[in-house]
Amino acid sequence: MARGSSPSTPWFDATTEAPLLQEYARKLDSFVDAVADGRVDSKEVEDQEKRLVALMKEVEPLLSPEAHEKVTKLLCEVTAYDLMNMLHMAGRARPRTRFQG
Repeated sequence: MARGSSPSTPWFDATTEAPLLQEYARKLDSFVDAVADGRVDSKEVEDQEKRLVALMKEVEPLLSPEAHEKVTKLLCEVTAYDLMNMLHMAGRARPRTRFQG
């Protein structure tokens, strides 16, 4: 892809600049299959980890040292974002009760 050209799968919405990766992830067959029953078991997590590691091993040698550092930072930021978002949603789902002691 030439510098300045649009990627075929953009990482963020051009209007809102919201990340689109979660939207893409929700459409992955592996994700759809894993959550179809409403829960994710340890085998499904292990399978996802294997897919992740395989793809990382495929992509890593294609990167220059500078790109490798940037992609590493990107992966860390995406992971942090997902963890924070999950914790935020879990906190919002918790019932709001007051101690009646």
